[in-house]
Amino acid sequence: MRIKEDFYQRWLEILPRKYAATDRFGHLYPVRHSRNGGRILEIGAGLGEHIAYEDTERNEYFALELRPEIAATIRARFPQVRVIVGDCQQRTDFPDHYFDRVNAIHVLEHLPNLPAALRELHRVLKPRGDLCVVLPCEGGLAYSLARRFSAQPMFEKLYKTSYDWFVKTEHINTPQEVIAELRAFFQPVTRSYFPLRVPLIGINLIIGMTLTPLELPASGAMCESQGGEVAVPGPD
Repeated sequence: MRIKEDFYQRWLEILPRKYAATDRFGHLYPVRHSRNGGRILEIGAGLGEHIAYEDTERNEYFALELRPEIAATIRARFPQVRVIVGDCQQRTDFPDHYFDRVNAIHVLEHLPNLPAALRELHRVLKPRGDLCVVLPCEGGLAYSLARRFSAQPMFEKLYKTSYDWFVKTEHINTPQEVIAELRAFFQPVTRSYFPLRVPLIGINLIIGMTLTPLELPASGAMCESQGGEVAVPGPD
């Protein structure tokens, strides 16, 4: 856990400097492909890298971050942003249909209870709101090859241990799995791929998606998941 926490913070600082084009796509996608401003929530906000791309003077911006020490960094860097320490996989204190847009930038691939997180995002997002998602093309040929020349050698040099266990415990949801779960709660509006425009996971590094909430039944069937009981919509 100490290795994971240390590398997480190091990578957040290194990525914008060494891999600017990839980093910039992930941050520009929500700004360019959302129809909505107003009240915006970002989950898993990290060190607040994305906030610099948003117009926080015209929009009311909220950052939800799990780690208190990292949340404190966001508050210091962006005092105009409302920073909340919390877990997006659990119910938050926000009212129903509170946000015009939700940003999930390199977050959903990490979540062990992804259905619970998506149900909560669906609850807090307005019916005509936008969910902007950015995902790594985990498991794809291009992404796996790029890793061998970027994060992997850096990690193994720093910690003298294999990078494989780190990735397997961090990127626990593949793009295909995330997209399948999203379809239970949201309707896709747009999708973009980087660096190629061809819609294939294997030859790209990142996927950007904009989705809008589906109208779900008032009551859903309860199902068992590894994270406990989670309400899910009934069959189509």
